[in-house]
Amino acid sequence: MRITSKGQVTIPVEIRERLGLLPNCEVEFVVEGSALRLRKVRGGRASGRGRSIVQHLKGKATSSMTTKQIMALTRAEI
Repeated sequence: MRITSKGQVTIPVEIRERLGLLPNCEVEFVVEGSALRLRKVRGGRASGRGRSIVQHLKGKATSSMTTKQIMALTRAEI
């Protein structure tokens, strides 16, 4: 694997899937002697795919429906 002129490398899809490295997840680099370790950052501030999706959608609703009406729709009560 080669490092690009911008200092980038591609992590193979098999490794990303095995370790759960999703787009926009945070990673850190740890230097251990002459080796470099890439590690997924766990916990801390708003991290994770679910939180990222919620943050993206927050404040985007345009419906004038009440919560009760929306819940009835999701439960097919109408």
